[in-house]
Amino acid sequence: MKRRTLTGGERTDWLRLSRTRGIGPITFFHLLERYGSAAAALEDLPALAKKAGGKAEVRAPGKDEIEREIAAAEKIGAAHRAACEPDYSACLAAIDAPPPVVWTRGRRDLLNRPAIAMVGARDASAAGRRMARDLSRDLGEAGYVIVSGMARGVDGEAHAAAMETGTVAVLAGGINQIYPPQHEKLYGILAERACILTEAPFGYVAQARDFPKRNRIISGLSLATVVVEAAEKSGSLITARFALEQGREVMAVPGSPLDARCRGTNRLIKQGAALIESADDVLNAMAGIASPTFDEHGADRFDPRDADVPPALLRAVREALSPTPMPVSEIARAVDAPLRMVLAALVELELAGVATTHVGGTASRAV
Repeated sequence: MKRRTLTGGERTDWLRLSRTRGIGPITFFHLLERYGSAAAALEDLPALAKKAGGKAEVRAPGKDEIEREIAAAEKIGAAHRAACEPDYSACLAAIDAPPPVVWTRGRRDLLNRPAIAMVGARDASAAGRRMARDLSRDLGEAGYVIVSGMARGVDGEAHAAAMETGTVAVLAGGINQIYPPQHEKLYGILAERACILTEAPFGYVAQARDFPKRNRIISGLSLATVVVEAAEKSGSLITARFALEQGREVMAVPGSPLDARCRGTNRLIKQGAALIESADDVLNAMAGIASPTFDEHGADRFDPRDADVPPALLRAVREALSPTPMPVSEIARAVDAPLRMVLAALVELELAGVATTHVGGTASRAV
C-alpha cells in the first residue's frame, strides 16, 4: 500500500467498500491488492460472492448514501481519511489490518506525533484519577500526545490534563455521537482544541461489541499503553492485550490488593508489564522506542497472481473451517495448499458469508 492522497471519489469508494457486509479490514486490504483499486473491487463483488457459494447478493452502500454521510459530517467540521493518506496516523497504519477509513474532528496534526494511551477504570478511585491526571500532564509536557476513549473516570481525567499539550479521543460510535452523555462539555472542548477519531459511520450509535474495536484503535495509535486501574475483567485489559499483539509496550500502575479495581493492573505487572509510579518511569521505559514508519505496514499478504481460486480449494477451505478461530497457517496445512492461496480463498468465502477472518491471522466459520 503506497502512501498517497486520494481523490474525493477514491475516498468515497474506500468508504463504500469498507461498509459492505462481510468485508472487515483484512478482507478490505486483500481486495485492494487483488484489484488495484476500491472501485474495481466494488464492481466484481457480486461475482466473487456467488463463486464462493454466497446465497445473498453482496451490495455495497450506494454513492448517494455515502455522499450524504460525508456532507453531514463536513457540516460539523469532520473529515475522513484513508489508511494510505499522509495525515492518517502512521502508527495506526502500521498495525495488522488497520481501519481502512477513519473520521476525525479537530487537530489531525496530533495523529502523527508520538503518543501514549492512558486507560483505566470508569469508576476510578480518587487516587487513580489523580495518577491519571499527573501522568497525562507530565507526559504531555515531555512531548507525548495522550490517547484515550473519552469514558468516565481515568479517560476523562487523562484528556482534561493533556488538553494543552495534545490529546486524542477515540469513539466507539459516530463522530457526532457523544458517549457518555455526561461528557458533552468535554467533547466540545476536544473538538475545538484536540482531536476526536472514530472508524464508525456518521450518526452510528455504539453497541457493546463496538468498544473492543475502539480499544484496538486506542492502542494502535500509541507507542505504549499505560493502565492506571483495571478490574480482572475490563476493557482496559482488552486494550493492553491489543497493544501486546501490535508489538507495543504495556505499563501498569500498581494498587492495593484489597481494591478490586487494581487486580487487573497488578496481574499485568506480574506478567511483565513495566511498573509505573511516575511519568519518569514511563519515559525510562520509552527510551529507544521509535515511532513506526508508514513503510512498516504489514497487511500486504495477497498475491494478485492467485486471484483465480480453484472451486475445489474453496470447498476444501470451507470444510476445514470450524466455529473456533484457527490460525490460517493450520488451515493451509489441513487442505495442503499454499498459504497465499488459502488467504485468497478466505476473501471469497468471507464475502459469501461463510467465513470470518480475524486480526491476528486466524479464521473461523461464520456464525
